[in-house]
Amino acid sequence: MTTPLLERPPGREGPATAPRPGRRRVRTGRAALFVIMLGVAVVMLYPFWVMIFDSLKTEAQFLAGKGFSLGSWKALNSVIPVGQQVLSSTIICCASIIVIVLIGLPAGFAFSKLRFRTSTLIFLVIVSAMMVPLQAILMPEFVNITKLGLTSGYFGAVIVYAALGTPFSVFLFTTYFRGVPDELIEAGIVDGLGYFGVLWRLVVPIAVPAIATVTVLQFIQIWDDLLVGLLFIQNTSQRPITVGLAVLSAGRTTSIPELMAGSFISALPAMLVYLGFQRYLVKGLTMGIDR
Repeated sequence: MTTPLLERPPGREGPATAPRPGRRRVRTGRAALFVIMLGVAVVMLYPFWVMIFDSLKTEAQFLAGKGFSLGSWKALNSVIPVGQQVLSSTIICCASIIVIVLIGLPAGFAFSKLRFRTSTLIFLVIVSAMMVPLQAILMPEFVNITKLGLTSGYFGAVIVYAALGTPFSVFLFTTYFRGVPDELIEAGIVDGLGYFGVLWRLVVPIAVPAIATVTVLQFIQIWDDLLVGLLFIQNTSQRPITVGLAVLSAGRTTSIPELMAGSFISALPAMLVYLGFQRYLVKGLTMGIDR
C-alpha cells in the first residue's frame, strides 16, 4: 500500500510548520516599533488635542472644567485681526520663498555643474552661513534695516528671511543637481539652449522634489518664526499671526480658550503644507546624496 503524495510520513514535519526564529524576531521588532511610534504620535498630537478641546469653551467653562461653546472662536477676531495677520504671514512666506528659490536654483546649478577656480571656497563660505545662529546677527540686521527705512512694511522681513534661507537652498540644490547626468547638460548645450536654457527648460522640471523640499522647510520655519516679524515689521496692521498671538498672550488678562483657538489657526497652515508635500520631502533631501 503506497502513501499518498499529499500525506506526510509520521514523525516528520514539513518546513512550513517549523518555527522560524528570524521571522519571529522580525515580527517582534515590528510590534515594538509600532508601539514606539504610537507613543511618539500620542505625545506629538496631544498638544493639538488640548488646543482644540480648550478652544471649544468660554472662559467661564474653561475655569469650571465643563461645557462646550463656540464663543471663543466668535470672539477671537474682535481680540486680534486674525484674517489680516494670516494674510500677512502668507505674503511674507510666499515672497521670501520665491526669493530663496530664485537665488538657490541658479547658484546650486552653477556650483554643481560649472566648476571654476574658487567655486569650492565660495560654496563653503555660503554653506558656513547656515551655522550662524539667528540671535547672533539679529541686532546688526535690525540696525541696518532700520537705517534703510524698511521696517514699515513686509520688505525688511522678507530680506532677512531670504538671507537666512538662501544658504540652505544653495546647499540642497547643489547636492541635488550633482545627481543630474552631465550628458543631459552637454546635450542641451549642443542643441543651443545655453546654460540658462538648460537650467530652466531641462533641469528645473526634474528638480521638483528639491524645490518642494526647500518650500516646505522654509515655509514651516518662516511661518512659525516670531523674532523677525516682531522686530522688522513695526506696522501693527501688517504683523504676522505669531506676533499677534504673542501680543495676546502678553496681555494683563488673557482668555485661554481664545489663545488656544488662535494657536490652532496659526499651526494649521504649516501642518497642511507638510502633509501635502511630505512625499517630496524625503526624496528631495536624499536624491543626489545617494548617487
